[in-house]
Order: sequence, then C-alpha cells, then structure tokens
Amino acid sequence: MEIIVVLVVIGAIALFFIATYNRLVTLRQRVKEAWADIDVQLKRRHDLIPNLVETVKGYATHESTVFQKVTEARAAAVAAGASATPEQRAQAENMLTSALRSVFAVAENYPQLQAVQEFKDLSENLTATEDKIAFARRFYNGNVRDYNTSLQTFPTNAFAGMLGFKPEQYFELADATERAVPQVKF
Repeated sequence: MEIIVVLVVIGAIALFFIATYNRLVTLRQRVKEAWADIDVQLKRRHDLIPNLVETVKGYATHESTVFQKVTEARAAAVAAGASATPEQRAQAENMLTSALRSVFAVAENYPQLQAVQEFKDLSENLTATEDKIAFARRFYNGNVRDYNTSLQTFPTNAFAGMLGFKPEQYFELADATERAVPQVKF
C-alpha cells in the first residue's frame, strides 16, 4: 500500500512539473509571437517612411536636415531590429518617432503638399500603422507580464531558472512625449 501512495505522490509531482513546464513554454511562445507582431508593424512603418519623405521632399527641398535625420533614424531603427533587445529597439524607434514629427512639422508649412492625395494616403497609412504598433506593444507587454508573473510566482519560481526560463523585457518608451502618435494636421 505504501508503494502505491509513493507512486501516486511521485506521479502527481511529475505531472505538476510537466504541466508547469508546458505552461511556461506556451507563455514564452506567446511573448515571441507578440514580438513578431511588433516586428511586422515596425517593418511596415519603416517601409512607409521613405515614401513619405520623398513626397514631402518634393515640396520642401530646403529642409534637407530634417530629411537626413529621418533617414538616419530609420536606418538606426531598421538596424536595431536585427538583434536588439526590446529596450534598445524602443530607443531606436523613439528617435524615429521624433524625426517623423519634424517631417510633419515641415509639411504643415506647405498647404499645397497637404492637398496632395499621395501625402494624404501616406499620412493616413502611417497613422494607422502607429495605432497598430501601439496595439502590438500592448499585446506584447501583456504577454511579457503574464510570462514574467509566472516566473516569479511560487512554486514555479523555484525551478523555472533551472529549466532555462528568463524574464523578458517590456517594450517601453522612455519619454512620455514619445508615447504620443505623430499628429498630422491639415
């Protein structure tokens, strides 16, 4: 009888560890999936920016420093996408957001540009993309929260580190002004 009790206890412990391990793997995969969603939206943003810059550049040729800053910030953001941590990636994206604000500020000085359909379409696409990026960030951070909470709660925290599970970083913006979506005013 004692052997059966011992086997049941060992079996229950084994099932607990298996279930907990599988739950952590699932949560980690959700974090990776959410990060991939951010990647998709940031790529879309990066693809829209050169078209927007070229459209504005045609009307504001003397604003070359603004365009240079946007081009450099976009290049840095694309480069950060290859191997950067969420914190590094957020920092590069923050610089790009600031540079984009400059482009829209330049565009405000050119009423004829604001009437061009291509500029309107690009601006609307960029605004929609910014909204999708914000949603993807929230989704990612929610998954990171759930995953990190699981890693830090008992009894999972007792063995998660031994199994190679490490906390993930949130995708955060450093400055509150960078949290705002670039505004397009016509």
